[in-house]
Amino acid sequence: MIAFALRRTAQIIPTLFIVCVAVFALIRLIPGDPAQAMLGETATSEQIAAMRHTLGLDLPMPTQFLRWLGDALSGDLGQSIVNKLPVLPLVLDRAAVSGLIVLLAVSIAAAIALPLGLIAAWRQNSLIDFGVVAGAAFLMSIPSFWLGLMLLLLFGLRLGWVPVLGYVPFSQSFSGAVLSIVLPVATLAAVECGSLLRMARASAIEVLRLEYITHARAKGVPEWRVLVRHVFPNSFGPTWTLIGLILGHLLGGIAVLETVFTLPGLGRLLVDSIFARDYPVIQGCLLFSATVYVVVNLVVDLCYPLFDPRITIN
Repeated sequence: MIAFALRRTAQIIPTLFIVCVAVFALIRLIPGDPAQAMLGETATSEQIAAMRHTLGLDLPMPTQFLRWLGDALSGDLGQSIVNKLPVLPLVLDRAAVSGLIVLLAVSIAAAIALPLGLIAAWRQNSLIDFGVVAGAAFLMSIPSFWLGLMLLLLFGLRLGWVPVLGYVPFSQSFSGAVLSIVLPVATLAAVECGSLLRMARASAIEVLRLEYITHARAKGVPEWRVLVRHVFPNSFGPTWTLIGLILGHLLGGIAVLETVFTLPGLGRLLVDSIFARDYPVIQGCLLFSATVYVVVNLVVDLCYPLFDPRITIN
C-alpha cells in the first residue's frame, strides 16, 4: 500500500508542473499591464518602468517563471493589488468558506443518493425505480442559481426563516453561521444528488446481474444482506470516483452560487479579482483550485482499493 501511494503521489508531480505553467501563461495572456494596474492611470512611464523592474516583469519569461515557481513553492503568491494583502492567506480564508459548503453539500447528497440508487436498482422497472430516475433527471435539469433564488424567495423573503444576505463565521455565532449556509448547502446537495443517484443506480444494476449475486440468493442469503454485503461494496467504486470529481470541480466552480447567497468564497474572490484586474489574486486562485482538484483526485485513487474489493494493489 505504501509503495502504491508513493507511485501515485509521484505521478502528480508532472501534472502540477503543467498546471503551474498553464496558470503562469494564462495570466501573461490577459490584456493590460500589471504595473499600470497597480500604479493607476496617472502613473508616468518612468514609474511604470520602475514598478515593472521591481516585479521582475522586465526579465525573460523563463526567468520570470522560475522566480515565480520558487516563490510559490515557498508559499509566497505575491500581494493583492487591490487591498495590499498577501495572496495565500486571502485565498485560504476564502477557500475555507467554499470548502465547508462543498463538503457538507456533497456529503448530504451522497448520503441520500447512495441508498436511493441501491433501492432503485434492486426494484428495477418498478414504480420506485421510475420515481427515483425521474427525480434524478429533474434535479440534474435545475440550474443551481435558479434553485438558490427560489429557496431564498421562499425561506428568506416569504417565511423569514433565514437571512437573505450576508455570511456569519462560526467563530462569531454558531447558529448564525448555520442559518447563513443552510440554503447554499441545500441547493448544492439537491443539484448534485441527481448525478450521484444515476451513477449509484447504474453501478448497482450492473453488479446485481453478476453470477455471485445469483449464487448468494440461491444459498438463501437474506436480500438485505445481499445488498449491503455484496452489491454495495462492489458498486460503490464508480460513485466514489464521481464524488471526487464533484468535490474538485465545485470548490472552484461555485462562483455563481456564492454571488447569489453573497458568500465570501473562493469563486467569488476569483470573479471580483478578474473585474478588478488583481493579477496576483487571480493567479493564486487558479493555482489553488487546480492544485486542490489534482490532490482530491489523488486521494480518490488512493482510497479506491479500500472501497472496491475487486481492485488489487501491486
